[in-house]
Amino acid sequence: MSHENLEQALRAAKSPVEMLRNSQIGPYAFPVVPSEFTNWRDEQRSWRETCALFDQSHHMTDLYIEGPDALKLISALGVNTFSNFRVDTAKQFVACNHDGHVIGDAILFHLAANSFVLVGRPPALNWVQYNLEGGQYNAKAERHERSFVNKTGARRCYRYQVQGPNAKKVMEKVTGKPVPDIKFFNMDVFEIAGCKVRALRHGMVGQPGWELFGPWPDGDRVRDAIVEAGRELGIRKVGARTYPTSTLESGWIPSPVPAVYSGELMKPYREWLKGTSYEATASLGGSFVSKNIESYYLTPYDLGYGGFVRFDHEFIGRAALEKAAKKPKRQKVTLVWNGDDVDKVFSKLFHAGKFSKYIDLPLANYATLPFDKIVKNGKTVGVSTYTGYSFNERSMLSLACIDVKHAKPGTKVSVVWGEDSGGTKKPTVERHNQATIRATVQPAPYGETARTAYRPR
Repeated sequence: MSHENLEQALRAAKSPVEMLRNSQIGPYAFPVVPSEFTNWRDEQRSWRETCALFDQSHHMTDLYIEGPDALKLISALGVNTFSNFRVDTAKQFVACNHDGHVIGDAILFHLAANSFVLVGRPPALNWVQYNLEGGQYNAKAERHERSFVNKTGARRCYRYQVQGPNAKKVMEKVTGKPVPDIKFFNMDVFEIAGCKVRALRHGMVGQPGWELFGPWPDGDRVRDAIVEAGRELGIRKVGARTYPTSTLESGWIPSPVPAVYSGELMKPYREWLKGTSYEATASLGGSFVSKNIESYYLTPYDLGYGGFVRFDHEFIGRAALEKAAKKPKRQKVTLVWNGDDVDKVFSKLFHAGKFSKYIDLPLANYATLPFDKIVKNGKTVGVSTYTGYSFNERSMLSLACIDVKHAKPGTKVSVVWGEDSGGTKKPTVERHNQATIRATVQPAPYGETARTAYRPR
C-alpha cells in the first residue's frame, strides 16, 4: 500500500525501525553506467596505479538554488561556516535536525554570485528544499532527479571524475596545457574537445583528481576525449559495481540514517516528504537492532565531520552540537576484517548445513542503510555502516562509528555479520545465521595517500 507522505507511512507501520528493516528496496542504486567496463579488480587498481574515470552523471540528485537569500538559506541549515564561501569553491555541506543528528550531507558548489548547486543523495537536498519552500527566503530552487527516479537518462549536467597518480598527465594531455595548481575544493575552467568544462579539485578515492562538469549535450564529447587522452596512460572507465567501493579507502560514510523519523519538530517535514521519497522507502539492514529509531541517528562527530562544525552562525541543531562538541562519544574508523573469518563465511557456500549471510563482492551492502553491530567483550561498542572489499588492500573493510575509548588503531573488535532470527523480509536477505567476524580498528581514511597527502590539514 502506498502512502501520500512519510508521516502516513510511519503511522501505518509498527515503528520506524520495522518499516525500514522490512522495506523492499535494496542497496542504493547506481543506474545507467555499466556494472563493469572490464573487471572490478582492475578498475579498483586503476585509482591507485594509473588513472580512473568515474561517470557520476546519473546516481546523484542536483538541487540548484538561486537568489539573494540563497546563502542565507544554506547557512541556516548547514553546520559549516560560510563566512568566506567564495564563488568557484565548494564544500561538503552537512545538515542536522534540531537535536544535532545528521539528516544528510552533499557537495555544495558556489557557481556564481547568489547561485549554488547541492549534489548528492536526496536527504540533505530534501531538507534544504523543504525549508526553502516553507520559509521567507528570496530564492528559488530547480531540482534534477537522479536517473533512478527520472528514468530518462538525461541530466542538466554531466559529471566525471578523473582520479589517480596519472590524473594530472591525462588532464594536461586532454587540455593541451599545464594544469594550474588549483587548491583543494576550488574550481577552475578548462577547455576539452572545444567545450568549456568546470573542474573541481577533488578526489573520491583519496587520490589527486578532478571532478568535471558541464552542459549535458557536451558530455559524450568530453568523455571520449578524456578516454583517448588517457589511453596510453592506463586510464580505465570504472563501472557502477566498482565505483561505490572507492569510499572504503577514502573514508566517507555515504549512508547515515536520516534523522527525520521522530520528534514533533520534524513532523511537518515528514508530512512534506512523499511516500515514495528516499526516506520513506530506504531499507535498513544489519545486525544492529533497536526498538528506538534514535539509536540509529549519528552526529557530525560520529561521522568524522567535527572539523566542519563552526559555531559562528545560527543553524538548526547548533545548541545540541555545542553540548556534543564538549565530549564526542564516537569516532569514525576503518575496520579491517579478519581474512580467515571471512573465508569461513564463504566456505559455507560449499557445504550443507548452517548458512551465513552471503558477502557480495566488491560491495557487500544489502540494504540502503547498512548497520551492523561492533562488539568487544560481549558489549556493543559501535556500528559498522558500509562494507566492501578493496583489491588494493586485499582486505574486507568497513567504515564504522565506534566508542572513543575503543577507537585506537590496532584495537581488536568483532563485527556481527547478518541479521537476527534468520533475517528480515527484504528480498536481498536469504535465510541465514549470523557470523561473528574479527576485525582490527584502523584510521579513516584507510588508504595511505588519502590519510597523509590527499587533503590539506
